[in-house]
Amino acid sequence: MRSREQVIWDFVQSWLAKAEGDLHAARVLLSESGEFGEAIGFHSQRAAEKFMKAYLVRHQVEFRKTHQLALLRKLISRLDGKLAEQLAFADWLSPFGVEARCPGETPEVDHPTAQKAALHADEVRTLVLASLKEYIQRGRPNSNEN
Repeated sequence: MRSREQVIWDFVQSWLAKAEGDLHAARVLLSESGEFGEAIGFHSQRAAEKFMKAYLVRHQVEFRKTHQLALLRKLISRLDGKLAEQLAFADWLSPFGVEARCPGETPEVDHPTAQKAALHADEVRTLVLASLKEYIQRGRPNSNEN
């Protein structure tokens, strides 16, 4: 049976893996010659969101189902105001998480905007992973650790 800390670790790792997958998808689409701006924006937003949620899960902060990065940052600010402030640049990605899925909801995303979205998702990744560095380096807790 897994300990509470192992369950938390596994859940954090799941969020991080999903975030990495979305970021990878954004990068792959960005490298293609076609116009995939909306999809790049979508995957970039989702990556940023999931990295933030991994941080919150690590610290056992409950969050409601949301794609609004500013709301996630507000929760992060309760733990680390500096990190929340550093992540503010990514708030503009929020509409890509939901509104970009349907035609007519958001304007078309040109290549420079798509590049910026992927870059900002990568910056969220860097900040969140830096803040989780010690936790990740310790590795998965043993079953007898609490």
